[in-house]
This record gives sequence, structure tokens and C-alpha cells, in this order.
Amino acid sequence: MAATAVLGFLGLFFAWPVVAIIGLGLDGGVAEVLTSARTWDLVAFTLGQAAVSTVLALLAGMPVAYVLARVAVPGKTLLRAVVTVPFVLPTLVVGMAFRALLGAEGGGGASGLLGIVLANAFFNVSVVARTVGGLWTHLDRRTEDAARSLGASRLRAFISVTLPALRPALGSAMAIVFLFCSTSFGVVLVLGGGTYRTLETEIYLRTVRLLDLSGAAALSLLQLAAVLAALVIAAVARRRREAALRLRSAGDTARRPQGAEWCVVGAAVLVVLGLLVPIAGLLARSVSTRDGWSLAGYRALAGSGDNGTLAVSGWEAAWNSLRTAADATWMALLLGILASIVLVGLRRRVAAEMMDAALMLPLGVSAVTVGFGYLITLDTLPGDLRTSPLLVPFAQALLVTPLVIRMVLPVLRSIDGRLREAAATLGASPWRVRWEIDAPLAARAVLAAAGFGFVVALGEFGATSFLARPEAPTLPVVIARLLARPGELNLQMAYAACALLMLVTALAVLVIERMRVRTETVGEF
Repeated sequence: MAATAVLGFLGLFFAWPVVAIIGLGLDGGVAEVLTSARTWDLVAFTLGQAAVSTVLALLAGMPVAYVLARVAVPGKTLLRAVVTVPFVLPTLVVGMAFRALLGAEGGGGASGLLGIVLANAFFNVSVVARTVGGLWTHLDRRTEDAARSLGASRLRAFISVTLPALRPALGSAMAIVFLFCSTSFGVVLVLGGGTYRTLETEIYLRTVRLLDLSGAAALSLLQLAAVLAALVIAAVARRRREAALRLRSAGDTARRPQGAEWCVVGAAVLVVLGLLVPIAGLLARSVSTRDGWSLAGYRALAGSGDNGTLAVSGWEAAWNSLRTAADATWMALLLGILASIVLVGLRRRVAAEMMDAALMLPLGVSAVTVGFGYLITLDTLPGDLRTSPLLVPFAQALLVTPLVIRMVLPVLRSIDGRLREAAATLGASPWRVRWEIDAPLAARAVLAAAGFGFVVALGEFGATSFLARPEAPTLPVVIARLLARPGELNLQMAYAACALLMLVTALAVLVIERMRVRTETVGEF
């Protein structure tokens, strides 16, 4: 029954809309779109900026991964939280932070292109640091020490011994970062300024402004193909990583840095300081006006902006965000926990891997594509769900559920099966066994997943921008509307709203990191 509920939700709110997009693209003259030079310019820019951003994220993330994995220093929980904050920040907020930092108020131009690349790299440093660091933590130091004792330099030992061992994690991290950068939406929308567009933003613009649904569907097909390719690469790399993790415990591999290792620590410190610069710049911009320091933007959130830009006040939009994210979180928790229980109970490894891969698909498919799919399918259901206030939470829950599974499933799999067997032998029913054995052991992971899911839903913009009703916008949607209208007050309100979102996100990440400490050895990013 649990498997039916999970697969039914996935089929209704993910597979059906995405398949409908594919069908619309095929019916609407996909050949015409694919033979257009403009389309391939979009593909080239999308892949090019994603490739450059991925390389930058990799170069910046490696020193941080080393510190998290190999260096015994106090305050790692705080460091891990600081590194994680950029990843869970709303993409719109990240775009605004770099817009304030580079002074690209109108977007576009050279600063806009630089901002897109830097913002995407900034967003994904934590993916590299935590994915690569997760494997690096468990690598046996004795192999590297043996190479050093035979005369190899530190660099030679790293290149010849450590780097090949890290290759599976590096491949997985690069595939994931490339995926995120190629589907980046909020960052490109804010910093591109109409000059630079990716497939994701072009799908949005064709749907919302040009009403070219068939053209948008054809572009969605291209993006879907790229996403599936990246997911396959990531799955292959992850399988290799899981085999390599059977090594040493984290406590055995961390030590005080020696010699040239301090240079790597220094590089990691510079990267972390670099991550803080856009955040500090955004906070400063939210309280600065042409007349000096002021809280005018925050005070203006009680109104609707210049000339009634918004249908509701900023604070009402903030309340909508909290309420929608809360609904999405409980839905994602329900689905994620049920899916994790089903995956743990599957005896056949092939079936478990296939279902796990199917549940991860919403994480890779563009949120814009999913939101677009809802618009062309859900009107055929009884009651026309497109007008339901639960539509946005449905879409956000779909995107959050894979994250819940990745955090809860490893904990359930790590529980000794003999505990369940002993409880069953004493006469406990299957649900009593889950409640008495699994629930207490997985409680911290579930709470952490709830917090993580809440902040991701809070900042979701791609699908929400399609689905939010005009009278009930969320805070990211309000920020986009404020940016689209001229006026100093609108801009000030947008920066104030971004700062609020960022502060709530940072606070949630700190709480999550505190809860994740004891489950670190079995958790996944």
C-alpha cells in the first residue's frame, strides 16, 4: 500500500506532466525548433556557462573538502554550516547577492555574464566540498604515507594515490554541479538581464511572455535529455563511491596539518571568506539607499510597492511562503518516509535500485518543466487542480521528497535487522516494530530532513513562478515582480525580502547541522 501511494503520487504529479510536455514538443514541430540556429546558441551558452561554473566550483571546493575531511580543527560544525548555506539559499537570492556585489543593477553585460558564472560556482561549492569530502574522510592515510616513505613529494603522492581514489566522488560531484548549473533559473533570470539566456529561462519566457507552448515544450525535450545524461553519470559514479566507503572511520583519518598542508588550509579559509562576501554585500545593500543607511526597504514590506506593484503586502507574501513551505514539508516527509520504508523492505537489489532512481528523477528535471507540465495536464482532473491552493505545495513536495529520502534512507538501512527480528519474535506487529525500533533511531534524521526540506521549499522559485496564484504569491515570486518593475522603493523592498529569506535559511541550516552531528557517519549529502 505504501509503494502504491508513493508511486501513485509520483506518476500523477511528475510522470504525467513530464510525458505531456514530451508529447506537446513532438506534436508542435520539434524539428523546426531543433534546426533553429537560435536554439543551438542557447544550448551552447547553457552548456558553456555550466562547464565553466563547474570547473570553478571544483577548484574552490577541493580545499574546503580537504579541511572537512582531513584536518582536525574545532568548529567543523559551524564551518560545515557556512559552506552549506549558499547551496540552500534561493537561487533568486544568490542572483540578487551577486547583482549587489557587481553593481549590475540592470543585469546583462560583461558583469552579468561574470555574475552568472560566479553565482553558479558559489551556489555549488558545498556540493563539491561535501560530496568529495565524504569519500576523502574515509580514505586510508597509510597508502599515501607509504608513497611518501618511498620518496614521493606531497603533490606526487596526492596525484598518484589520493586523486585516483577520489575519482568516483569527483565524477559524481561534477555531474551534479553541471546539472544544477545547466538548469539554473533564478540566477540567470536576475543577472542575464535579457541578454544572456539558458534553456531554462527561454522555456519560462516562451511560456509566460510569448505563449509559445510548443516551442517551450521542444526546448524542454532538449533539457530533459541533458538532465537524464547527467543523472546516469551521477548514478554510475555514486555506485562506485558506495563501494569505496568501506574504508576507515572519520576519527582515524583527521589530524593536525603539517608543512605545506597549511597552504591548503589557507586556501580553504580564503574560499570560505569568499562565500561570505556576497552574503555580506546583500545584507549591506538591503539597508543602503541613495540617501544613506536606512531600513526603508524593510518598512516598505508592509505595503505593496511603488504604484501598487504587488497584489499583497510583502509580509503577506512572507506568510504565504511559510505556509506553503510547511505544507510541502509535511507532504514530502510523508512521501519520503514511506518511500524509504519501501526501499528498505525490497529484497531484490535491482528493484530497489530502479525505484530509487525513479524517486530521484524529480531532483534532476527542471522545476520550470514540471510547473509547465502542470499547466497543460491538471485541468483534466476533477475540480481543476490548477486553481487549488495545494498546487504549489504539491510541486514543491515533489522536489523536496528526493532530499528527504537521501537523508532518511541511509539511517534506516544502517539499523541492525536483528533488532526488528527480535521485536517480531516477541509478538510485535510490523507497524509496532517500525514505531518502537525504527522511529527512535531515525528521529534525528527525520527532523533534519524536515528542516532541510522546509528551507528548500521556502526558496523554490522555478515551479512556483508558474503556479502561484496572483493573490497568493510567495516571497521569491514577489521578489521577481519587484525586480521587474522600475522604482527605487521596489528595488529596496526586493533586497530586504532577499535578506529575510537568507537569514531564515541560515538559521535553519545551523539547527540542521547541530542535529546531523550524530548521524554524520551514515548520512548522505
